[in-house]
Amino acid sequence: VQLQASGGGLVQAGGSLRLSCAASGFTFSRYWMGWFRQAPGKEREFVATIAGLGRSTIKYSDSVKGRFTISRDNAKNTVSLQMNRLQPEDTAVYYCAADRNLIVGLATTSTEYHYWGQGTQVTVSS
Repeated sequence: VQLQASGGGLVQAGGSLRLSCAASGFTFSRYWMGWFRQAPGKEREFVATIAGLGRSTIKYSDSVKGRFTISRDNAKNTVSLQMNRLQPEDTAVYYCAADRNLIVGLATTSTEYHYWGQGTQVTVSS
């Protein structure tokens, strides 16, 4: 299993970035795909997740709801995170994660995900 996150960078507050995660080595369409982030000195926190198997379940953290949009392209084995109206508090390393067997109520919990990408840095300047 490989997850390769990309698209991070430096952006001014109010700007946008689009992160992508390319997946390989597993049946992508069947897996939950999540985004998490970790700021310096803080624990990894949930950002967004999208269910597999054609289910419509999508979850966002309260801090990004209305600003970030998660989407997936099963034909290309990619999951994306469109981040708008970025704020300095969004600065973190962003990780994509995957797992096949998640209970909906635990889909926001990082320890429930078995597979992780290497992370991509997002820095938002004020």
